Amino acid sequence: MSDGTKIEWTDATVNAINGCTVLSPGCTNCYAMRLAGTRLKNHPTRKGLTRDSKAGPVWTGEVRLNEEQLLQPLRWKRPRRIFWNAHGDIFHPAVPDAWIDRCFAVMALTPHHIHQVLTKRADRMRAFVASLGTVVERVFSPPHHWPSLAEPHAGFFVILAPTGLPARLEWPLPNVWLGVSAEDQTRADGRIPDLLATPAAVRWLSCEPLLGRVDIGKWMPGSYECAEECGWRSSSAPDDEVCHHCGWIGTNAGEFCNKCGHQDFGHVCPRCEANAVHQHPDTPNLDWVVVGGESGPGSRPMHDSWARSLRDQCTDAGAPFFFKQWGQWLPSGQMTADGKVWATGCGHPLHAVKSMTGRYLDGNLHDAMPQVPA
Repeated sequence: MSDGTKIEWTDATVNAINGCTVLSPGCTNCYAMRLAGTRLKNHPTRKGLTRDSKAGPVWTGEVRLNEEQLLQPLRWKRPRRIFWNAHGDIFHPAVPDAWIDRCFAVMALTPHHIHQVLTKRADRMRAFVASLGTVVERVFSPPHHWPSLAEPHAGFFVILAPTGLPARLEWPLPNVWLGVSAEDQTRADGRIPDLLATPAAVRWLSCEPLLGRVDIGKWMPGSYECAEECGWRSSSAPDDEVCHHCGWIGTNAGEFCNKCGHQDFGHVCPRCEANAVHQHPDTPNLDWVVVGGESGPGSRPMHDSWARSLRDQCTDAGAPFFFKQWGQWLPSGQMTADGKVWATGCGHPLHAVKSMTGRYLDGNLHDAMPQVPA
């Protein structure tokens, strides 16, 4: 736990669940795995969570609940943005549902905080959150030692279900932001659809470490989708169009059908070839995108074109974009933390600590956050 953190987009961290398993390329140089196998190797919260290998410490797959840190947000009176489980994954398959229940109970009991959850297991997150909307019997009953910590919520039972909700509890919890990590296009394609299918007040994407170009246009506001919900989504409309009234297919530059004259003239879905394409105002989209390069031993460079592309996609969609850091590698032509442009005749990037490479992208800081209702 840390009340105060070097993570630029949050105020505090709560590591209630520690331990994980290497899942995808973004895990290779995991700082939490390295820390658990070195400086914290013999700490009770980390002991036995990693094994030694030729490449360094590697997660064993064992997970551990830290009760003290789980309850910490209940003690904090000043509102904070809290990042949960930076040293584990709340939706790891080894984490019991009961532990996740308790994490969400603390979030529900602290509506003055914003709780930021990030996972690589988007499929389990989707299934878990969906279950909270159907299992009315699931309640979060604070343990006997919670009331003194949870004033003025002593004895408060939290029911996460569509019926029988306490008047002061909304679902999905308005103070919980659910997100997924996606370091490349493969991970984005596999995780973002599950995220968008998960009820959440804010859905966000963390591309850190960013290891390749990622196109997220079809999941942003203003994208297109099939009216018949066949699953097709795109950031650009297909060329063909269809009349909703007479079914005429052709190309029309206006809003009226050339055959019958009706308004509401739309595009043809390229997947099922018969349905008008549009995006319903309630279609879930990504609400926030965070981008960062890798830091620490063995870090891999992030190309500025990759970061710039995500920034531009957010700008085009009107979505908030947060550039966290360059990490260990600053591309030639970009600005260092002290405001000087790094430029060499050969175009080599600067290899340095992240405090030197900084977080300027094309000379600007990007600190946009989702808007939180007052």
